[in-house]
Amino acid sequence: VYKLVEGIRAKGGKITREPGPVKGGTTVIAFVQDPDGYMFELIQRGPTPEPLCQIMLRVGDLERSIKFYEKVFLACGMKLLRTRDNPDYKYTIAMMGYAEENESTVLELTYNYGVTEYTKGNAYAQVAISTEDVYRSAAVVDLVTNELGGKLTRQPGPIPGINTKITSFLDPDGWKVASPLISVLNETS
Repeated sequence: VYKLVEGIRAKGGKITREPGPVKGGTTVIAFVQDPDGYMFELIQRGPTPEPLCQIMLRVGDLERSIKFYEKVFLACGMKLLRTRDNPDYKYTIAMMGYAEENESTVLELTYNYGVTEYTKGNAYAQVAISTEDVYRSAAVVDLVTNELGGKLTRQPGPIPGINTKITSFLDPDGWKVASPLISVLNETS
């Protein structure tokens, strides 16, 4: 991370958090901002099969969001990996995934104390989470959104011209999630 940050700085990039260990731990992180103002967290860790470490979504109700993602993706194996409260900086995170953080990409849900709503902007498109059965996933999403909020935005089915089957929905905080069939490359109907 230190070397990468120096390279970014040398090219005129903006460093918003200098590299260093996370409070109370040994993981080294840094934050950088691209020319369009988007923030990226750089995480130093050993080699993994997934170089993309995590996707962070800011949420207004952490417990509701944990329940939502657990229920929607339970059949696929998504689970709560850990939570961490950081009262000094007034936020709590929940890490969710299909395997441990050092083995796969995880979803980081971040609750900032007292913030219940976020402006989405116009650059975010969606997070895609694969499923074995988009029709079953859509049925689960329909049940869970009735209970916890959010809504189904695209009925399950093939995308015209390529036959990849997907379904899309908004989570309770309004983040768009697309759920394509896992075997999209082998999909023929």
